[in-house]
Amino acid sequence: MSDTDSFIDEVTEEVRRDRLFLMLKRYGWIGAVAVVLIVGGATWKEYRDAQARAEAQAVGDAMTAALAANDAAARAAALADVTPQEAGAAAVVALARAAALADAGDIAAAAALLDQVAANGDLAQIYRDIAAFKSVTLQAGTLAVEERRIRLDVLAAPGGALQFLAAEQLALLDIEQGRTEEALNRLREIAASAGVSRDLQERVAQVIVALGGSEEAIAQEG
Repeated sequence: MSDTDSFIDEVTEEVRRDRLFLMLKRYGWIGAVAVVLIVGGATWKEYRDAQARAEAQAVGDAMTAALAANDAAARAAALADVTPQEAGAAAVVALARAAALADAGDIAAAAALLDQVAANGDLAQIYRDIAAFKSVTLQAGTLAVEERRIRLDVLAAPGGALQFLAAEQLALLDIEQGRTEEALNRLREIAASAGVSRDLQERVAQVIVALGGSEEAIAQEG
């Protein structure tokens, strides 16, 4: 390499350094801001996560203390004081409180609380379905048969989390109304469906046999 080429390379490198220095001087603040935002965002996320963990722990402790009461009415009253900020946690507390109210004999209050959860569009569908199902079954003695059937039909829709449990309740309504053949058909459909729990299969089989169906037919369908 000639001295001229070497000189040109040195000048070019110097120009590059000068340009880089100017760019850093002119736009370096952008990088600084980016670093601050990244670090700040990570810190804020960690803070929020810590807050969420702390709230979950506090809610869990409060629920444990409330459920430790021997008296159902006392459990319901204690659970009423547990007020989580997160919607899912609030739904869990409401379901527990409804159970305590039902155990205390206040079916109307329990059903009203469950209906509130079921109607809350901000909740995940599973919470709403569980609340709706519990409300219907709690009011078996007071809610009109056709009203129960309408509510259970919604829950028994294909793909629902409580599809088979709702179908079982519909079969029991069929029996209640003397529609034995419809009840048997519905129960056989449950027995032949994939994804049905063993407990439900056993209950369905017992009812089918009680209604005059054969155990052999159940085994073939399953």
